Amino acid sequence: MSEVKRIDIADFREQGFLQEANRQFFHPLGLALEVVIEDDGTERLGGVWDYRDDPEGVLYGGDLEVDAGKVSSVAAEAERHRVPREAIFGEGQTVQGVPPQPSRPSPMQRSV
Repeated sequence: MSEVKRIDIADFREQGFLQEANRQFFHPLGLALEVVIEDDGTERLGGVWDYRDDPEGVLYGGDLEVDAGKVSSVAAEAERHRVPREAIFGEGQTVQGVPPQPSRPSPMQRSV
């Protein structure tokens, strides 16, 4: 197995990956991936905020707005990977699908 490559957490945040992971995936579910900036300036993943009990999930606002430049940066990176991923998953498909699962009887069918 090849060595795992890792992005620096500051680069992850500055290039927009944190914003877009939160905006597109975590926030609608009421979650937020956190980056902590230490006193010495180093950055690390801090944890996942949990606001799943809020009906609207998590929203950007106040002092922290969506950065359109970061949206564009991440979209350009996604586009760079689009053609090779479509070659694997099919036209228009860039997200890996879930393999079919064997069907299981419903609870009603099992109790009969």
